[in-house]
Amino acid sequence: MEVEHLISVNCELGEGPLWHPEEAVLYWVDIDGRCFHRYVLGTKTHKVFEVGQLIGALAFRESGGYVLATENSFAFWDETNGLQPVAEPEAGKTEARFNDGKVDRQGRFWAGTMTDDDDTSSLYRLDANHTVHTMESGVMIANGLGWSPDQKLMYFTDSPRRLIYVYDYDAPSGSIQNRRVFAKVPEDEGVPDGLTIDTEGCMWSAHWGGWKVSRYDPQGKVMEVIEMPVEFPTSCFFGGPDLSTLFITSARV
Repeated sequence: MEVEHLISVNCELGEGPLWHPEEAVLYWVDIDGRCFHRYVLGTKTHKVFEVGQLIGALAFRESGGYVLATENSFAFWDETNGLQPVAEPEAGKTEARFNDGKVDRQGRFWAGTMTDDDDTSSLYRLDANHTVHTMESGVMIANGLGWSPDQKLMYFTDSPRRLIYVYDYDAPSGSIQNRRVFAKVPEDEGVPDGLTIDTEGCMWSAHWGGWKVSRYDPQGKVMEVIEMPVEFPTSCFFGGPDLSTLFITSARV
């Protein structure tokens, strides 16, 4: 596999790449830059949207605009109305912020929080009716998550513990249970960050501080490694016309 440098945008903390298949456009956030990016592959057109808050993750809304996990809330955002907070599940925790997040196939937005030095963070689920559910607690830094192609498994990363967990997942209800360790990253290989799942049920996980992205088979064994020219790859997502290109974000913090 060949790594190609796509675009330099000087992200402080680039994260959450997301492909929009109808628009044929790549999106990603710059958490510390308080903005998100939009890049049109065909025309190489790049635009930055300033939000004014830390953004851990974004996803698309069926009605238009975006749903965001910001520094302290779930929120909607569009160019006309700006930021519109929806819920603050960790109101009062001044040192906490949202980190990574994704939407499942039923339209529920999952996102987790983090603090710098304890294990009081959580994984939350925002449903289409705007209700918020606490799905996991005792988390240090909530990070990459995703679902198996058959929607029977969900994966979730707690970075400082160097652990990627797997759960039994019930797609209709959005419930998770039976947590167990899917993979543990050795100390000399960085920490697991953002991830994505391919059509074969294999996981691609970015190694923060590890100069690489690893592909794991469904049993948690490393199959392939992409050596990266940057120390801090942060996340990855498939896109492009045939969804065969792995887009990888990075950070310079």
